[in-house]
Amino acid sequence: MPEVKFISQDGTTTRTVSVSGPLFETEPKEHILQEYVKGFLNNQRQGTASTLNRARMKGGGKKPFRQKGTGRARAGSNTSPLWTGGAVVFGPTPKIHASRLPKALKRSAMLAAFSLKVKEENLQVVELPAIPEPKTKHIVGYLKKAGLYDKRTILLHEGDNENLVMASRNLKNFDVKRAEQVSPYDLLLHERVLVTEQGLEKIKELFGNG
Repeated sequence: MPEVKFISQDGTTTRTVSVSGPLFETEPKEHILQEYVKGFLNNQRQGTASTLNRARMKGGGKKPFRQKGTGRARAGSNTSPLWTGGAVVFGPTPKIHASRLPKALKRSAMLAAFSLKVKEENLQVVELPAIPEPKTKHIVGYLKKAGLYDKRTILLHEGDNENLVMASRNLKNFDVKRAEQVSPYDLLLHERVLVTEQGLEKIKELFGNG
């Protein structure tokens, strides 16, 4: 049965916590994670890149100059791609990149991502520090004591904690998220994953561990 470190309120590692079940003991499959990340990132694309082709440009109806006698190459329109300010050939047009990710793929990716973090010993259960006011110094001190200040880290918690969210938003490599909102991409994007005991129970309840 895998065990993960428990970081106490003062930032020290005091004990370990046993985790078991498919959510933490599935053999990570790289192709599952690759398929999920590829689909997830495609769904984030806006697809609004657009250029003007000949059909969408205004003007160009009149021949710029006569066909012969000028010494210049013949031209039929000032919207030609050969002209400065002319149309764009084969340029991007608005496109929908989004596609539906199957539920089975999402679940498999979630199991693989959590199991990978446990296997790499990059998942820790934490006890939140006291945050009496929304000051960044409370989180910075906690992360430094835990040796995580220079690591790209995400903290998963349960319930409302406005002070925690406000105190964390200015930190470059530290993100805070409700446990029920976590995605496999969040887990893979961050080097370390911290989760409160209540958040861990919520994750087991939502994503299944039986």
